[in-house]
Amino acid sequence: MSAPTVKARRKWLPGFATAAIWSIASVALFAGIWEFCWYMRWANPMLMPPPHMFLQDVLYVGKLFDKSTRLGNPSDIEIVLTILKTVGATTMRVIIGLIAGLVVSLAVGMAIRYSPLFGKLVMPVINLLAPVSPIGWLPVAMLIFGLGDAPAIFLVYIALFFIMTLATLSLIDRLPSSYVQSARIMGASRLQIFVLVILPAILPGLFVVLRINLFAALMIVLIAESVGVGGGLGLVVIIARNTFDAQLAFFTMFIIGAVGFVLDIALRQIQRRVLYWQA
Repeated sequence: MSAPTVKARRKWLPGFATAAIWSIASVALFAGIWEFCWYMRWANPMLMPPPHMFLQDVLYVGKLFDKSTRLGNPSDIEIVLTILKTVGATTMRVIIGLIAGLVVSLAVGMAIRYSPLFGKLVMPVINLLAPVSPIGWLPVAMLIFGLGDAPAIFLVYIALFFIMTLATLSLIDRLPSSYVQSARIMGASRLQIFVLVILPAILPGLFVVLRINLFAALMIVLIAESVGVGGGLGLVVIIARNTFDAQLAFFTMFIIGAVGFVLDIALRQIQRRVLYWQA
């Protein structure tokens, strides 16, 4: 292992530990204020149960995550697997939608800038459809894909595609022309210019846009799941609403927050490794 790699790890570990400590302190402070409000009887436990209430009986709440476990008498392992299956379904839809949106928008943005005919044909349509809310695409997604994973993934893709395409165009336009000219003088082909010059220059900005829209993508998936396109955390939220189960609602909100938190950390680590040349 090289000396720079060892030094980078030594610098990274204290920073990670500090961030973890502050994250724990922040969550503990929030939970402490919530518990104090419950203790002082300022918050009705039937409407806003404190963390110790909706976290103390995970197996009972987890039994409500799936219809088959609600009607039967499942074991503890089956309940835990049901929770993990529900969380995994939502997470998988978000990840696939984000990857598809990033790849396709990057390809379309590059094609628009480097093919004038393609840009003239496609840009008016993008400008026309970009203002449409992803929720407006929900009936279209259900008509085309039916029920299941596909419509939820499609909504995440649509929510990201137009924003990422416009961001790609903006980043390419702001790229100094001297970068491309220097590469051409050195004999680089168009593919080499894209891979070695343009892509490294616009990736930092694209990752920023991707992280900003990560939580929006999670919200879109929850909305899609809540209308019945497939099981997931969004469907559990609707079950909690229909049964007026505040304990289930807050437990599901806790899970959703944890999923978003973990996805953001994972995306930051991917960004750190892909953009290895940046501090």
